[in-house]
Amino acid sequence: MRVLGIETSCDETGVAVYDTEHGLLSHQLYSQIALHAEYGGVVPELASRDHIRKILPLIKAAVADADMTLAELDGIAYTSGPGLIGALMVGASVGRSLACALNVPALGVHHMEGHLLAPMLDDNKPELPFVALLVSGGHTMLVEVQALGSYRILGESLDDAAGEAFDKTAKMLGLPYPGGPELARLAEQGEEGIYRFPRPMVDRPGLDFSFSGLKTFTLTTWQKSDQTDQDQANIARAFQDAVVDTLFIKCKRALKETGINNLVIAGGVGANQLLRQKLATLDATVSFPRLEFCTDNGAMIAYAGAIRLEAGQTEEPIIQPQPRWSLEDLPAVE
Repeated sequence: MRVLGIETSCDETGVAVYDTEHGLLSHQLYSQIALHAEYGGVVPELASRDHIRKILPLIKAAVADADMTLAELDGIAYTSGPGLIGALMVGASVGRSLACALNVPALGVHHMEGHLLAPMLDDNKPELPFVALLVSGGHTMLVEVQALGSYRILGESLDDAAGEAFDKTAKMLGLPYPGGPELARLAEQGEEGIYRFPRPMVDRPGLDFSFSGLKTFTLTTWQKSDQTDQDQANIARAFQDAVVDTLFIKCKRALKETGINNLVIAGGVGANQLLRQKLATLDATVSFPRLEFCTDNGAMIAYAGAIRLEAGQTEEPIIQPQPRWSLEDLPAVE
């Protein structure tokens, strides 16, 4: 089954073609970083307009790269949520309209399920069951995955997601947008141990996260420092160490509590090299998606949609994005 995947949940337009027999055939990605850099963050209305401008050329390119025509598609998958409602409307409208024109089924895909299944795009797929750490700009959660479509949220962020905390902290330190990767690069120049930041919520039971207080602690430390270049690097290092240690401790705890020995990392923060190095030391099998599939992309949506469409799942042919949508509400894949 050949499925076209469309991702437009935030500030990246992703399109891909996935074949359930031959794997990923093509994928295209356009990032809006330059568009939003002027404002220091994503402007929802501008994001929606840019998705409209880019989505059709990307669909044509993805289909051409797959060496096929639109008429040869067997289904359409698009991100239905969570995300920015205007951006989601673009992908849902185009996906539904295209499916209607081609007379093929279409299915709205959960954005976080796409991230969760991104490592499945590799040849060495993680074994089920596994615990997934979904860590991105908008979400930080630990999920127990017993089977595809069978998800139990073990813990999640009570305020800022890890990626959001990275971006906001970078902005406080005067780093350019997008701040997360810039802060990680700056942290490489910092000296270990100059500052010691708290590891939030690791001294209490449970698997929830909270990074808002850590962000405030960082700002206070920066304001009290001499604000030299080295101070900036040392504070970035201390902040990153605190976030990575917190994620490591919670992942280790989740594996112990569930008795599962497989850990999957997904989401944009999964590209952080220090996090990868730290989690690789766990006494468990740890799987990461390719770096190109850590951030939002159409390939993960095409894969998740193909699995569900092949299993015979359908939905009413209406355009109804879900900006708020729990993973636990998804139907199991039979």
